[in-house]
Amino acid sequence: MKVLMLNGSPKADGNTNRALTEIGEQLKKESIDYEIFQIGGQAIRDCIGCGQCTEKGCVFDDDVTNAFIAKAQEADGFIFGTPVYYAHPSGRIQSLLDRAFYAGGTAFAFKPGAAVAVARRAGTTASVDVLEKYFGINNMPTVPCTYWNVAHGRVPGEAGQDLEGMQTMRNLARNMAWMLKCIEAGRKAGIDHPEVEKGARTNFIR
Repeated sequence: MKVLMLNGSPKADGNTNRALTEIGEQLKKESIDYEIFQIGGQAIRDCIGCGQCTEKGCVFDDDVTNAFIAKAQEADGFIFGTPVYYAHPSGRIQSLLDRAFYAGGTAFAFKPGAAVAVARRAGTTASVDVLEKYFGINNMPTVPCTYWNVAHGRVPGEAGQDLEGMQTMRNLARNMAWMLKCIEAGRKAGIDHPEVEKGARTNFIR
């Protein structure tokens, strides 16, 4: 089993990566593989609602979104990590996830997810709340933890000094591993995810 983690920071070795690495090291102890997908510093366009992704995948040519969707198809669980900018996730991670969930939502469905936010001081819980909404509308179980999945630090490396934050990351990793193993055990016992009813789409103006 494998967990795909998304680093929504342009800094490959910043505090967001430090939090995700702490999770990854604990996952390895639980016999779960992991990969950190670095979002990078290049421009990432936001979704424009063109609808072309239903046939072709995301049509924008920055390559990041479709590459992430391809990896998501092979993953069993997800952790989305973001730095905090003005009490919200980074614009780049929101743009990527909007496009990825529109163009490749089936790659994420019924797989457990968790969100992690890192800040100097405040805005972390609001950022986690935004990212967790992707799970709630795509049939994804949200992985629980012992506290909000946050860590604090300003300059690269400081998040590692947040002892409670790192403890939370390790507990989150343990819970992710437990959920993945439970899902796998259920599948082996013949229990698959429930059928999804579709078709009804109501606009409030009608």
